Amino acid sequence: MNARAVSLQRPDDFDGWRQAARRLLADGVQPGETIWHGGDDATADLFGVENDGNATSGGISYPSPRVPPSFIQLAETAALHRDHGRFSLLYRLLWRLQAEPALIEDQADEDVRRLHGLARTVRRDIHKMRAFVRFRRVEADDGERFVAWFEPEHHILRANAQFFVNRFAAMAWDILTPQGSLHWDGEALCEGPPASRAEAPAGDAAEDLWRRYYASTFNPARLKLSAMLKEMPRRYWHNMPETALIPGLVAGARGREAAMVAEGADAFAGPRPASLGEIAEGIATCRRCPIGCHGTRAVAGEGRADAGLMIVGEQPGDMEEQAGRPFVGPAGQLLRSHLASAGIDTGAAWLTNAVKHFKYAQSGGKRRLHQNPSAREIDMCRWWVESERQLVRPRLVLALGASAARAMLGRTVSVQQMRGRPIPLDDGAMLWITTHPSYLLRLGEAGRVAEEQRFAADLRAVASAG
Repeated sequence: MNARAVSLQRPDDFDGWRQAARRLLADGVQPGETIWHGGDDATADLFGVENDGNATSGGISYPSPRVPPSFIQLAETAALHRDHGRFSLLYRLLWRLQAEPALIEDQADEDVRRLHGLARTVRRDIHKMRAFVRFRRVEADDGERFVAWFEPEHHILRANAQFFVNRFAAMAWDILTPQGSLHWDGEALCEGPPASRAEAPAGDAAEDLWRRYYASTFNPARLKLSAMLKEMPRRYWHNMPETALIPGLVAGARGREAAMVAEGADAFAGPRPASLGEIAEGIATCRRCPIGCHGTRAVAGEGRADAGLMIVGEQPGDMEEQAGRPFVGPAGQLLRSHLASAGIDTGAAWLTNAVKHFKYAQSGGKRRLHQNPSAREIDMCRWWVESERQLVRPRLVLALGASAARAMLGRTVSVQQMRGRPIPLDDGAMLWITTHPSYLLRLGEAGRVAEEQRFAADLRAVASAG
């Protein structure tokens, strides 16, 4: 028996695939008896029987097969992948779902895993296009236009069209790609043929302004090169004017970060506080950074003044600010529970935060949403937490999260790389770094179990060191 070949009109022709799949399913054609051509195939199969994927046989209307909505959503996205076998995979899953309705929930199934993988890659490519398209202004016969060149990995051009129409509705623009082009005149969207990079402008006057803005907002204290390259792969750099600055900015990041730390220390003139009470009084009136000017109450540390363990969090939260005590909110309660399980007595420790005021953004009504302090704000407040450490003189310091680690070390480090092992400090104390308990609260059920086990192991290591 010859295989039934289905040729779709375009590489992203999901609707054509659905129509053809319904007909094949109704005719009882098994997945192994079909050959799919998605419009991007280099050659057609010489032994298959050609069959127009958008036609119906004899005017018959074929019923839609029953499938979970989640399959349709995943399939529509995965169909945009450049993998030549994507449509065969979709039909094979469609066929199997008729006998196994719950199949799509089985993450251990090879076909289901592959479907999720294709969809995940396509979603990433869609996001990259939205993030990295750079328009350049040109003067055309019909007036001012903005032209961008982009090279998508997958067949996402049409899928992204409405996003750019909505976002840049007020200007006339063209997006040129090797797969095709989009043209918007402010009223109607048109598709065009594939383009070459030579058809796109090389730059415009506005790019100098954009580069100056990018350089001024580049924060060396938040630099994580591996994370930056993951979010902004080098393959996109040649289309983005700001990326020419990145090597120089990265090279000078360590020096700029040291200057920021020194600037924070220089903001405090005079001798350090002589007692923990003086620190509590000082932070109550401190206005050296914007967080202290929000009108919130500073939260001082608490515990034993001669504690052998000092526990440092990021900043007080909403409940801590209202109560005037550290670690009393949901994250603090989770921390106290884990500390007790590890055999650490919080009554014998000193509890404090790297930043003494609550940084937040006002949401609807009276709700206050936590915001992470900036590196500059951590460095400004570092003088206070260093003063606490000099007075308490703990043998061990437990830093919860990246902000607390920066307050102790004066630089940003990777929590995941540094956690679970002792780090000597300049006064002979040993620093241990782990995640902040609020991170555990943000995780889903599956991920939280594993992370809580790592968190508990870190605390047990600290307890053993004490």
